Amino acid sequence: MDIKNSQIVVDEWIKNHGVRYFNELTNMAQLTEEVGEVARIIARRYGEQSEKESDKSKDLGEELADVVFVVLCLANQTGVDLQAAFDQKMKVKTERDHNRHQNNQKLK
Repeated sequence: MDIKNSQIVVDEWIKNHGVRYFNELTNMAQLTEEVGEVARIIARRYGEQSEKESDKSKDLGEELADVVFVVLCLANQTGVDLQAAFDQKMKVKTERDHNRHQNNQKLK
C-alpha cells in the first residue's frame, strides 16, 4: 500500500472506529510515546543495554507500525499530502546526498 492510500485507510478507520482524531498536541504526545517504545526495543535488543524478560516479547514491527499510524493521523489532520512530501524528500536526498555517502570513508 502506498502512503496516499495509507492516509485514506487511516482516515476511514478514524471515521468508522475512532470517533474523531485526537487533537494535534495529543497526537504529538502519542507519537513521542510510540517512538520511545521503538527506542526501548532497539536500545535493549541491538544496543548495549540488557533486554528485560518482559521486553523480549515486544514486536518491533508492531511498534514501528504504531509510529506510522500516528504520523498518518498527523498528516491527515494537518492537511499534509505525505506521499507528495515523501517523494519530494527522496528527490532532495538523492540529489544532495548521493556523492556524500558514496565518498564517506566511515561507511566503507
